[in-house]
Amino acid sequence: MPKDATSGPRSALFGVVKPSGPTSMSVVNDVKRLVANSPLFVEESKLAEKAKQGGKNRKARRDAVKIGQGGTLDPLADGVLVIGVGKGTKKLSEFLDCVKEYRTTCLLGCETDTYDSEGKQVRAAPWHHVTREDIEKALEQFRGEIEQVPPIFSALKMDGMPLYDYARKGIPLPRPIEKRKVTVHELELVEWLGSGHSFRLPEKKFSKEEQEAMEKALQGVDGNVSIKDEPEQEVPTEKPPTAFVLRMKVSGGTYVRCIVHDLAHTLGSAGHVVTLQRSRQGRFALEPKEEGDRACVPWAVFQAALADEGPVDDEGHKEWEREVLSKLEVV
Repeated sequence: MPKDATSGPRSALFGVVKPSGPTSMSVVNDVKRLVANSPLFVEESKLAEKAKQGGKNRKARRDAVKIGQGGTLDPLADGVLVIGVGKGTKKLSEFLDCVKEYRTTCLLGCETDTYDSEGKQVRAAPWHHVTREDIEKALEQFRGEIEQVPPIFSALKMDGMPLYDYARKGIPLPRPIEKRKVTVHELELVEWLGSGHSFRLPEKKFSKEEQEAMEKALQGVDGNVSIKDEPEQEVPTEKPPTAFVLRMKVSGGTYVRCIVHDLAHTLGSAGHVVTLQRSRQGRFALEPKEEGDRACVPWAVFQAALADEGPVDDEGHKEWEREVLSKLEVV
């Protein structure tokens, strides 16, 4: 039987609202600095022993408790990051294949090597012709069970070599990148931004040599591939390219960036992700709505505690501990 949430030490799961910017690992390490010194998660005897040692055995202090996360979010992304502590780490695998929800902003006008704004421009394409109605119509073919081709600029390996090495070195792919079946349960356009936004195309661009290398790699399986900029037919304007926001509910393993990339191609344009938020990971959600849902701890709570944990209350808990207690699931 799991321990009661009011007793300690605990093995638990809880959601953290990761901000955009830091890596998931850095978030976990920051949370661990607090958790490893908290009686909520570590036995009092171990904490007393650590206090005696002071700073002499830092590794022992870090290893006082097991901690991990149930599905990495890239630095650009923000939202739900499920944390497991103690025996909770053994439950994290269930969050890799669970249903997830995302909200993402797509910017038309170019595609990038990473399929998001962190990468370099690979190819520019027209965007003036795309309307809200075009997008609504095109979304239909991305709902239900679909097949996705992972980006060539990824760490996935083919014959022992990362795909990005084929693209960077201009080595023809020996065979097509294996498609993955995923399920898109829900997909909708929730906001049309048009040109009324502050997003801009990435400043870094592929050189002609980089374009040719990527083209040569892809032509190993498709001789008709061409990586070239497509001129805009409309009269150039100073306004930024069209942007819009999608909400989706998808199965585990779904590449959100691929949906945006492939959708832009379907629209006769090119596009990439400029914001990405995971709003749900299994039962942990930014806005709990369903029975059994659990809210997540705002990152600001941990930030404040890392600067100053503050005093304890009458029950012996610090403010960040009270916040976690109100949202954790004891394992």
